[in-house]
Amino acid sequence: MPLAKKPKIFYGYWIVVAAFLCVFIAMGCGFFAFSLFVKPLQADLGWGRGGIMVAFTMLMLVQGVAGPFIGRIVDRYGVKMVITIGGLVTGLGFALLSLVNTLWYFYLSYFVIGVGMSAIGTVPASAVVSNWFERKRGLAIGIMSSGIGAGGFALAPLVGGYLIPNLGWRASYLALGLLTWVVIIPLALLVMKTKPADMGLYPDGAEAPEAVNVAVALSSAPQGLTLRMALTTSTFWLIAIAFLFGDFSHCGVIQHQVPHLEDIGFPVVTAATALGGVGLGSAVGKFGFGWLCDRIEAKYACAIGLMLQMVSIIIFMRIGPASPAAIIWLYAITMGLGVGSWLPTASMLTSTNFGLTNYGAIFGVVTLFIYIGTATGPLMAGYMYDSMNTYHWAFIIFAALYVIAIPAILVLRRLKSL
Repeated sequence: MPLAKKPKIFYGYWIVVAAFLCVFIAMGCGFFAFSLFVKPLQADLGWGRGGIMVAFTMLMLVQGVAGPFIGRIVDRYGVKMVITIGGLVTGLGFALLSLVNTLWYFYLSYFVIGVGMSAIGTVPASAVVSNWFERKRGLAIGIMSSGIGAGGFALAPLVGGYLIPNLGWRASYLALGLLTWVVIIPLALLVMKTKPADMGLYPDGAEAPEAVNVAVALSSAPQGLTLRMALTTSTFWLIAIAFLFGDFSHCGVIQHQVPHLEDIGFPVVTAATALGGVGLGSAVGKFGFGWLCDRIEAKYACAIGLMLQMVSIIIFMRIGPASPAAIIWLYAITMGLGVGSWLPTASMLTSTNFGLTNYGAIFGVVTLFIYIGTATGPLMAGYMYDSMNTYHWAFIIFAALYVIAIPAILVLRRLKSL
């Protein structure tokens, strides 16, 4: 394809904006909003917290299982139709939730949402941004992934502080479905381009292929590992273990943060605002950790993020009925900053160790482990609460698992060029 006239603004930045909004919707409406519906569903339908958390487990596991398949489809066919169909399916799932009356229907609806979100979330978003950037990839991934925290910061207070109290949980679910359709589908159809070559451009807005080759030559990343080859390395499995335990722990706390704060006497608005604080910290953290990954090895950035998560859980366990709001915000921002590390570091660990040729498939399997942790941590805490009427021991388990996760990522050795 002939080289196109270079635009004033490199088109890759529009790709970053579109990907930012995709993860904004996927995580804001899915991950961050879920816990806000727990107590309303308990009150209206009489379900236990463990039973409700099965749906969250399903939502995360479906995304994890679908991730490798979505990655392969993106590698082969591109992102436009994948994200378009994902937006349609996700919105449909939220519309179904507005009609829920039984647990099986609740689970089915979140199964549908999980399928849709796997096609609009982190796997296609990180794959397309990685294709458009080489030298500035860490920063671009950081900006894109800050959409996750921004989604929590904007949508958690909106849903928990306004929509549910004023419209009810059924209309709130429907509103999330409409929001998904209105934002995602036009972005996918009008903005998304899988690779710069689709527009006659080069990564980072470089003038000529030689500039790209210089950047590639400076990288020690292998450019062609297959998924099968990646799975035979200890590097892959150390990455998987670290993120499995890290996400098991931080998601277990975050998804029970709102019910726990309400249980010990804080109003729902305070709890929802604190959840928004986690989102704010996450948005800042993802940008910061993306920037950091361009300057230090991704494994060290990841270890810093995991340590912040562990510290935040210890702070959260110290919050009591008489605790000042400042302590809640200290927890929320610390947790948010720590959580902000996961996507930039996971993406950079994947691309720098295994290359871009099969990035979608390999990162899809990495996200499978991430989502297994994300799915099972909250479920365990929900059932422990139902049996003990306290989250105390669940929180202790979450904090202790970082003793495994942090060393696992620190002993990782970067793969050499093939």
